[in-house]
Amino acid sequence: MHHVILAGGSGTRFWPYSRRQKPKQLLSILGEKSMIRLTYERLAAISPDDQIYVVASEQLCRLIKHDIPELAKQNFIIEPDGKNTAPAIALAALQIARNDDDIMGIYPADHLIRDEHSFCASVKLAARQVQSTPSLVTMGIQPTYPATGYGYIQFLKSVQGVEPVIHKVKTFTEKPGLETAKGFIKSGDYLWNSGMFVWRAKVILDSIKSAMPGLYSALMRIGDASGTSAYKDVLTREWQNIRPESIDYGILEKSKIVYTISVEFGWSDLGSWRSLFEELKADADHNVFRGLVSASETTNSLVFSPDHLTAVFGMENVAVINVQGVTLVMPLDKAEKVKDIVNRLKEEQREEFL
Repeated sequence: MHHVILAGGSGTRFWPYSRRQKPKQLLSILGEKSMIRLTYERLAAISPDDQIYVVASEQLCRLIKHDIPELAKQNFIIEPDGKNTAPAIALAALQIARNDDDIMGIYPADHLIRDEHSFCASVKLAARQVQSTPSLVTMGIQPTYPATGYGYIQFLKSVQGVEPVIHKVKTFTEKPGLETAKGFIKSGDYLWNSGMFVWRAKVILDSIKSAMPGLYSALMRIGDASGTSAYKDVLTREWQNIRPESIDYGILEKSKIVYTISVEFGWSDLGSWRSLFEELKADADHNVFRGLVSASETTNSLVFSPDHLTAVFGMENVAVINVQGVTLVMPLDKAEKVKDIVNRLKEEQREEFL
């Protein structure tokens, strides 16, 4: 089985710790190892190194190579620039699809998984499903609260001929409002969409050909140049004309062969400072402090200050991030809005802070 780590993301919701030169997947957010190193080690427990790939920009691939020296140069798949998940996955499938039976798993580079044994078992179960039935399998996480920052998968509760935790997918919903999310949880037939997938490379390429013919045509031209001196020029030219699209919207929401596996392996996408706050152990005042912090009369707050002393007084429900010469202060419940700050800095051309 082949495994593809999607590592091209910018991690803007973890700004200012996550920057262009060292985005979230390269940071040691929990413990001493980077997020992408942890992802690689999970996959190395399933398959040998020559079956593990990384998709990212050339610059990021160079940085990642330092973190994962075990991977050979040919296992780094270069995308000229980020075009969302569908083109990145298509490019990987093109390289992996040697025969009709080649199975590939897709994984974000920066997710937290606590129960690695259960994770490996779920991946192997998904592999058995796609080997026996032409299908596109997504890992669905059992929701623990009505999250509004995740996508949801609605599934059919019984499917004849498959294992009890494998369900046919009915609908996808992107980041619902709170009341809608509460309804999803109450219904019992919704899972969080983890962004992890398993399928045969040939099946996803056929799905791309049907649902995204423009991407498929560009992919074939790139494939024709593979192994030649013209490859890089052809890749760059074709990539410029590819429309950015997620695999969810471009393929999965249109396909009739999508299944989900209901998994419980302690998952978080660690997508924001709030999600990090919820993962770390809080003190008696429900605070999480990391680094050089002095605080008084402060509750339910996150203070992250690895390099300089940050003093906090009389705060409640806030995040204070002081790193790399930048200080971010915000309500914890508005942590998703960090993207807006990053976009404003781009508009103001304050590149030195990005």
